[in-house]
Amino acid sequence: MSTVEAFDKAKSRQFMGCMIESLNSAAVIQMVSLGNRTGLFDTMAGMDAASSAEIAAAAGLQERYVREWLGAVASGGVVEYDASSDTYRLPQEHASFLTSAAGPRNLSTMAKLLCSLGHVEPQVAACFRAGGGVPYSAFPEFHAFQREASGAVHDASLVQVVLPLVDGLVDRLAAGIDVADVGCGAGHAINVMAAAFPRSHFVGLDLSETAIEMARAEAAEMGLRNARFEVTDAADLDLGPFDFITTFDAVHDQAKPLEMVAGVARALKADGVWLCVDIAGTSHLAGDLDLPMAPFFYTTSTLHCMTVSLAYDGEGLGAMWGEERARDIFTAAGFNSIDIRKVPGDSFNNYYVCRK
Repeated sequence: MSTVEAFDKAKSRQFMGCMIESLNSAAVIQMVSLGNRTGLFDTMAGMDAASSAEIAAAAGLQERYVREWLGAVASGGVVEYDASSDTYRLPQEHASFLTSAAGPRNLSTMAKLLCSLGHVEPQVAACFRAGGGVPYSAFPEFHAFQREASGAVHDASLVQVVLPLVDGLVDRLAAGIDVADVGCGAGHAINVMAAAFPRSHFVGLDLSETAIEMARAEAAEMGLRNARFEVTDAADLDLGPFDFITTFDAVHDQAKPLEMVAGVARALKADGVWLCVDIAGTSHLAGDLDLPMAPFFYTTSTLHCMTVSLAYDGEGLGAMWGEERARDIFTAAGFNSIDIRKVPGDSFNNYYVCRK
């Protein structure tokens, strides 16, 4: 008896419909990215219904390009179109997720990230066949994106919401302690904390010279005297001891995550605390299937997080390494107390409060 299943025409048609919907959604995401890059969403948020010429003039852009873009975002349901007056409008309900004023809720920033990663697709495809990975140098925009996306989050919640997750920490920061951010990227978290707690001393550590230059420039612009930045491999920490260490979405990118976390443990004082923020996966695909943005995180991991680790002969942990794997690594690195906290409104991340 043949084991080949009969061709299910209804299932085939349903899948075709899903693929067409996905292609349209992908096209809309590309146009949302363009809206972010060109400032069109910010422009339209401050306007009533307007023609393509009026929108282009207000944004200082070429009308023909704006008109074609408007066709895409209107047919994609992002902006509203009035055929009787040939005008376009960005509703407040949509603007609240698309403009710079949206802060951490600005999903157009995530769209820009996804589209920017597309340029490494041929290199990643080659790695599928030959192995290895795509190095950090292939992602010239990544640190700028990271600063934009994480910066909005840190500005909105780091001092008022995230730091209070650690009992007594805010008072200690106000009095003056030594703090490090490992894998600091462009350093905005350090600069935000340094500005809020002038009696404490802060150091940001990252392997990327480009990111550290951006961090130093921002600190200088803010006039901070209690923040410094150093180019350091997170897997080979020899600084400290620190009272408090932070890591924001950085462990899963590392070539040697266990060595990095062990270095964090060594760099902490005996009564020190490590706050690690990372994607709230489960370590098992079956547990991740219903996560709201699982396809997004698996995709960005394939095109960035996992491949940059593999480029340096690393473990390739990936963004969806999850809670179970995190506990295993943290425990093996020397942390005996691991408390997982959540922040209201942030369903994407776990906030691990760790002590030795």
